[in-house]
Amino acid sequence: MSEQIIFLTHGDVEIDPEVPVPQWGLNAKGHARHAAFAADPAVAGVTSIFASDEQKAKDAAEPVCDTLGLPMTIRPAVGENDRSATGFLPPDEFWPTVKAFFAEPETSVQGWERACDAQAHIVGAVDDASKEAPDGDVLVVAHGGVGTLLRCQIAGMPITQDQGQSHPKGGCYFTFDRRTAGNLTDWIAI
Repeated sequence: MSEQIIFLTHGDVEIDPEVPVPQWGLNAKGHARHAAFAADPAVAGVTSIFASDEQKAKDAAEPVCDTLGLPMTIRPAVGENDRSATGFLPPDEFWPTVKAFFAEPETSVQGWERACDAQAHIVGAVDDASKEAPDGDVLVVAHGGVGTLLRCQIAGMPITQDQGQSHPKGGCYFTFDRRTAGNLTDWIAI
């Protein structure tokens, strides 16, 4: 049986423009979705859990940690692309900036980390987690933007937003073979 990486994004977030984005947690719907996912057979073989240091990712990982009795290993390197140059952007500014981020991967859009650099850090962080983890499936709990970049790398395609997650509020996962990076699945909403 092959071992796999399960790359999970956090779901629905409590958005508060007065709170720094990395400190946002999940809202009630996000907590409920992730609690239900903790009982999903997809995580039955998980032997280690790595999460971004952002609160929403830690909130998303916690139910699986509790269900499986596993510790959460915090890895800042599996965090979202660095958007600290702008901080919170209202949706009418945020989504066009995201579109430009993916369309111009070697350009810093509004001071954001370049997509090519964010891709390098997420690919390296997931590879490091895989090498460090014991035998079994590895759950990496992170964010949609870097998840899209990771999918592009694994699929051997240029950076494109077309590989983004299937649910508009996040809370999706994909899997791939831990040893070969083969058998990449589509996004699956939790």
